[in-house]
Amino acid sequence: MYSKIWLSKPHFDNENFDIIKKTIASNWISSVGPNIASFETSIEKILECKAEVVALNSGTSAIHLALKLLEIGPGDEVFCQTFSFCATVNPILYCGATPIFIGSEKETWNMCPFFLEEAIKDRLKKQKKPKAILVVDSYGMPAKWDEIIAISRKYEIPIIEDAAAALGSKYKGQMCGSFGDFSTLSFNGNKIITTSAGGALICREKHVKKRAIYLATQAKIEGFVHGEVGFNYRMSNVLAAIGLEQLTVLEKRVQQRRENHSKYQSLFETFNGFVLQEEINTDFYANFWLNCIRIDTSLISKSIILNAFSNYNIDVRSLWCPLHLQPYLKGTLYYGDHFSQRLYDTGLCLPSSSNLTSEEFHRIGQVFTTLLK
Repeated sequence: MYSKIWLSKPHFDNENFDIIKKTIASNWISSVGPNIASFETSIEKILECKAEVVALNSGTSAIHLALKLLEIGPGDEVFCQTFSFCATVNPILYCGATPIFIGSEKETWNMCPFFLEEAIKDRLKKQKKPKAILVVDSYGMPAKWDEIIAISRKYEIPIIEDAAAALGSKYKGQMCGSFGDFSTLSFNGNKIITTSAGGALICREKHVKKRAIYLATQAKIEGFVHGEVGFNYRMSNVLAAIGLEQLTVLEKRVQQRRENHSKYQSLFETFNGFVLQEEINTDFYANFWLNCIRIDTSLISKSIILNAFSNYNIDVRSLWCPLHLQPYLKGTLYYGDHFSQRLYDTGLCLPSSSNLTSEEFHRIGQVFTTLLK
């Protein structure tokens, strides 16, 4: 039986975890404690911009709080990238708002600026101006931020950047997680930096951060007095301790994932019929959290490839199913072409752990070689 090769497993190497022992010994193990503020400050330094970070229990919570801070509720429309995980859209539904989906462009696989503007124009004709635009840096690949921000400013619609998988990625030298009016990160177990479970909301003003923390801690005024409906969304002091150590190796982890990408580039130079997701020019610097391919040949199907990798105990998965095609979102408005669906129909995520070994990569290559013979 082959040992399991995971898609993206947690990576702990030479970090010093004395801080976790000290945290537990201090008894600050809940959603209060000094590590939380230290973790937030460390992220702010990494982002290298005016940023106020709020450490939370998930990236989904961060998106939900961003929507709440924008006062989005029933009757409001939010433009959402269709090519994304369901955690991008679900918080819109939590708020009682209506998601309207935008298709992807072929170069980065992220929200298409052309379809975005066409959708805005059409909704304005119907006297329905969207309250926010939710853009994803898919699989760690930066979106076309110059074009999207220009559209946002032209129509005065705020942006929420879902940079859940894009910590360490850059567009024109600027860190992903710093482009939106609000941005979000994830530190889930499969992300490039993990706190086991966790996320962060990034805002621009201290008073906004203060309100975000208020909402994330059950809207507590004092004692058991609460001013409004709040949420139990704050990160724990123990998880923040893990995050502090993980952030010290962020640059190393990005380089390891980019090295994986270089290996996949070499692999697919020898095989025809596969298109690897790539940086389109030097403006884009991806962390390549996951390496993704499109099958561009009729000689082999996605299901055959998935079965072959399963037989070798290798975790290979389909790309996201577009959100506007999800059963529970049937009938929602969509502006775009069929490219997002083609990504799902022909696309795969390949193992990309930062601690992927040479032997494991060799086994991945062997599967492709065997299939294509």
